[in-house]
Amino acid sequence: MKFVLGLVVISLVLSIMIGLSIGKQKNTGSNSKSRDEKIVIGLSLDTLKEARWQVDRDAMMAEAKKKGVDILVQAANSDDTKQIQDVQALISRNIDILIIVPHNGKAMTKAVNMAKEAGIPVIAYDRLIDDCDLDLYITFDNVKVGEMQAQYLVDKLGGKGKIVRLYGAPTDNNAKMFKAGQDKILNPYIKNGDIKVIHEDWVQNWDPANAKKIMNAAITKAGNDFDGVLASNDGTAGGAIQALKEEGLAGKKLVTGQDSELAATQRIVAGTQSMTIYKPLKALATRAVDVAVDMISGKPVFVNSEVTNGKKNVPTIFMEVHSVDKSNIKDTIIKDGLHSESDIYGKTNP
Repeated sequence: MKFVLGLVVISLVLSIMIGLSIGKQKNTGSNSKSRDEKIVIGLSLDTLKEARWQVDRDAMMAEAKKKGVDILVQAANSDDTKQIQDVQALISRNIDILIIVPHNGKAMTKAVNMAKEAGIPVIAYDRLIDDCDLDLYITFDNVKVGEMQAQYLVDKLGGKGKIVRLYGAPTDNNAKMFKAGQDKILNPYIKNGDIKVIHEDWVQNWDPANAKKIMNAAITKAGNDFDGVLASNDGTAGGAIQALKEEGLAGKKLVTGQDSELAATQRIVAGTQSMTIYKPLKALATRAVDVAVDMISGKPVFVNSEVTNGKKNVPTIFMEVHSVDKSNIKDTIIKDGLHSESDIYGKTNP
């Protein structure tokens, strides 16, 4: 399979055109799909246990149906071995292109290599996959996400205070990018002694139960003597808030989040969570399917950045994100139809 690559500079932003000049090599020896054959997209998900990934899957399936293409979905329940087996199963079903949401960006290198050996192009979705010949990476600007979370906390604290930091899963490259963005904002304040981190830890598998344990440890260490919790996503925020509730501190401490999960938006209006990052998941999922179809159809794909994965500079599409709290929840999450107003405001004790 050949790729057509070109460089275009528009308003000082690097754009790269990606196109497949021919379709995937078939076992039959034909060079491309016949016109009456449906494009088949394989989707390998880390998990469907988090509500966020159910939104992505459903939006992808809806867009695939609209485009007249098939999409085969596998979910690995955060198990690297199972995810590799899932990819093998998708390859065996003669997919044309593979979209992967990796549980572990390093472990999935093997899966990408298997797909490439089978002549199947691979898109990393929302999480980067390391040290492999990725064709495309589509995501949100995750460093920017971390910056926005930390900036919200700094602004609300007036640049001074004591905080607990809950990082994401250490196996997830995104978690490291969120931390990098947070560090960029926080480090000057920490260096000056204006902000102090009284406890911090990585949350295995992004599991809210693990986040609760870390928050419990922070409370044991500091008691009530802290001002905010910099949680890297809504799931970890939820775990932290459960620990805060048990100590009568929910709503009395700032808590950040990300993903705009329904439970998180309910907590925001209830006052137990301060903010979330709204990532237009349906737009990301729709774009991923559209790009996959364009690649298989030999059409150019325009990207707005590139990210190194240790092997190459991967052409990357960054999507826009928004900081959301009580003040703008109606103008963002509700307006875009991610959650309805009745769903968000209909529960008084999330």
